[in-house]
Amino acid sequence: MSSNWKKLCALDEIPQQGSRVVKSASGKGGDIAVFRTATDEIFALHDKCPHKGGPLSQGIVAGKVVTCPMHSWKIQLESGEAVAPDVGCAKSFAVKLEDGAVWLKLAP
Repeated sequence: MSSNWKKLCALDEIPQQGSRVVKSASGKGGDIAVFRTATDEIFALHDKCPHKGGPLSQGIVAGKVVTCPMHSWKIQLESGEAVAPDVGCAKSFAVKLEDGAVWLKLAP
């Protein structure tokens, strides 16, 4: 396994249609929300809605979209892009599922 991947947790530790928050080690980059869909796909986004900074990790996951709990903006899990007519983007991060474990790609 390449050293730029960090093992986060077992897939079962993230509820289906839910998320888990990964705290930033430095505190500067902000937290990362790791989402699990009903079909066990995983995605990772900066845990901050592009609208007013709401915690996406506390939103409702439906399909491949999370709805921000503050103002109901819908954010695509694959890209972090807001669903039209809203405009904005939450930074996305590379994640993968390997042997039942969730891995997050760290910056080089």
